[in-house]
Amino acid sequence: MKSRQFDLIVFDWDGTLFDSTSLIVQCIQAACRDLGLVEPSDTDAAYVIGLGLHDALKHAAPGLPPERYPDLGRRYRHHYFARQHELVLFPGTLDMLQALKRRNHWLAVATGKARRGLDEALAHAQLAGMFDATRTADETAGKPHPLMLQQLMAEFGAAPARTLMIGDTTHDLQLAVNAGTARVAVAYGAHDTQALRDHGPLFLAHSTRELHDWLLQNA
Repeated sequence: MKSRQFDLIVFDWDGTLFDSTSLIVQCIQAACRDLGLVEPSDTDAAYVIGLGLHDALKHAAPGLPPERYPDLGRRYRHHYFARQHELVLFPGTLDMLQALKRRNHWLAVATGKARRGLDEALAHAQLAGMFDATRTADETAGKPHPLMLQQLMAEFGAAPARTLMIGDTTHDLQLAVNAGTARVAVAYGAHDTQALRDHGPLFLAHSTRELHDWLLQNA
């Protein structure tokens, strides 16, 4: 076992720890249909995952006037909260997080979700207390702005060189680039693997097991 390289390990939530990509896509599409908008493709809807809700809906429905974004957001939340009980952690996620805790890493979440959504998801997944800190897009700047990662590093006194960001989207990886931290990508989430590789991750994991093994050997 190598000596610890990173003190702070920050995870994205949707599509990285939580198997929610497909449901988010369906809820974005359903919200657009509710307002009579052109339904975005699966690829276009998946692209916005990881962004704050306002930015996500702006991309998903580019023809919608800004004053109607709140209507689209309400319809998205209606569909998502009605079905969030269907969601589960990716297999092996809990074992991975527990192994990292035993190694005394600080664990955090940086997500495009709102605080209410993340707190409900953490409770549903029975992960209350697992993370030392969390940041959501409605309480700080959204991805890929570096502020949420900078805030987490400041909270623990962790240097960028000792911080690792893990995510399934280019927004997550660009967040890490902007904050000057290392990054690892997972290929089982929302974004294309080549786009992820273009952002220079240290590793591209194709399963939670691969991510678990890499972290124990290299983090």
